[in-house]
Amino acid sequence: MGLFAPFLLDLRYFLIYYKVNISGSIMDILTDQSFFRSFHILFGITWIGLLYYFNFIQGEYVKVANPDAKADVFKKLAPNALWWFRWAALFTFLTGVILLHQITAKLSTEIILGATMGTIMMLNVWGIIWRNQKIVLGMKEGDAAAAGAKAGLASRTNTLFSVPMLMYMVYSAHSGSAYISIDGWSSTSLLLGLAIIFIIEANAIWGKMLPAITSVRAVITSSFVLAVVLKLITDLL
Repeated sequence: MGLFAPFLLDLRYFLIYYKVNISGSIMDILTDQSFFRSFHILFGITWIGLLYYFNFIQGEYVKVANPDAKADVFKKLAPNALWWFRWAALFTFLTGVILLHQITAKLSTEIILGATMGTIMMLNVWGIIWRNQKIVLGMKEGDAAAAGAKAGLASRTNTLFSVPMLMYMVYSAHSGSAYISIDGWSSTSLLLGLAIIFIIEANAIWGKMLPAITSVRAVITSSFVLAVVLKLITDLL
């Protein structure tokens, strides 16, 4: 045993050093904004890309497809795409929550509005779109026509939110404007921005498909208009 004592001692020190450095590296990763921001953006690209696919491509195709082609989409394509869609939404949300925790001291009106829209969109995916799409795809019993209308309205609402949400998602961390102040103008812009967002979401839950979001062209235009409106609110108020 005495012969191996120096080796065992060196091995012990190596393992302690290795463990400390690995633990330190893990902690560095867990507190690194750029690490989580990269995955936040990656998941966001996947999520919103699939959102645009459903609204701009698959949805328009299903309207004109023959019954056999439509059935094939519902049986083989849509379930797989919806799997990636809903989980990308959830992981975009989770990485966003981590980022919010890391930048609490630097919260701005833009970040709060963007996070609010992102949270609502994720809840729409899991609480309205996926729940009703299971009925549309025949995975669950129910009124397929009514379920399709509900899922379509929520999906269009998410598309409406997408441009301003992405705008705040990618640039708000680099912006020094509109930081929260109890008695500052930013409080006014925050409340007004939130009011607009909640009114739009109320229509997604209890309202109906409006002309501003019915067609692909209309919802794209409306999304950019909403982004401009929210930008003016946060910049001018």
